Amino acid sequence: MAIIIAGPTASGKTDLALDVARIIGGEIISVDSRQVYRGLLFGTAKPAGVYDGGVYTVGGVPYHMVDFLPPEQIYNTGLFVSAAKKIEAEILAKNKIPVFAGGTGMWLQAYFSGMDKLPEADPTLRAKFSAMTKAQLHQKLASVDIASAEAIPAGNIQRVMRALEIFELTGIPASTLRTGRFNANLGDNFFVYLDWEKDELNRRIETRTNLIFDGMVNETRALLLRGFTAETPALKSLGYPQIIDFIDGKITRAAAIEKIVILTRQYAKRQRTWFARYKNKIIFNGAQATAEKILGEYNKWKK
Repeated sequence: MAIIIAGPTASGKTDLALDVARIIGGEIISVDSRQVYRGLLFGTAKPAGVYDGGVYTVGGVPYHMVDFLPPEQIYNTGLFVSAAKKIEAEILAKNKIPVFAGGTGMWLQAYFSGMDKLPEADPTLRAKFSAMTKAQLHQKLASVDIASAEAIPAGNIQRVMRALEIFELTGIPASTLRTGRFNANLGDNFFVYLDWEKDELNRRIETRTNLIFDGMVNETRALLLRGFTAETPALKSLGYPQIIDFIDGKITRAAAIEKIVILTRQYAKRQRTWFARYKNKIIFNGAQATAEKILGEYNKWKK
């Protein structure tokens, strides 16, 4: 059995998971599709850590599945599931409790409830798609898979490309291959969801964006100086395209911050919608949640 700590962005999952793991002597498995990248710290809310014996460690707590992927590589759900299963097995073999923490709902769903069997990524196709604009990609998707095009915004270029890739490799629309099954429970695990009032979460998002903006600028400049571009997968993460526009002088600092805040709020809304479907979650008021309260409920749940 595992402990799962999930919630929308800026809800405080990371700090809470670290507190829980410290108390129980557990190890964390990050469930965040952006924290996997090296070189991205501020914009992904990755906790600052060091490598100890080859393991990313935060304040003495092993924090797996972060800071290991080069910026130019693409990572997907299947790769996460495969890697995380090995890590969880190693944690359990040490008689420790794995603490899954993050907000990438699709990864959690696939890990604990399974996923559809779809073709692996094709680098040649991805290279071809990368030469097309967002509008062109979305238009092409609409011509072969209207259901996917209606479900995936043009701005979500990775999902658009994946749907196109599935069609190109199989000749069948991704919307047909995906069963759409959704298990409303994440197995026999202690599942914590951090809930916030909408206005308070929006305030937290705005405050965090202002605090991390300069750090995002610095790490983006560093990656650009290394030869990476706006088309690099890591730099397509939420907020980084706006940082690049600011660095290039296309928008002002204020405009960049405003746009990132809006996009982050929209992302948080999608996360709340996703997690609302689960029936076995235990909801904690984000403003009042502490590791001690969570572990108190965990001990009751175990009985």
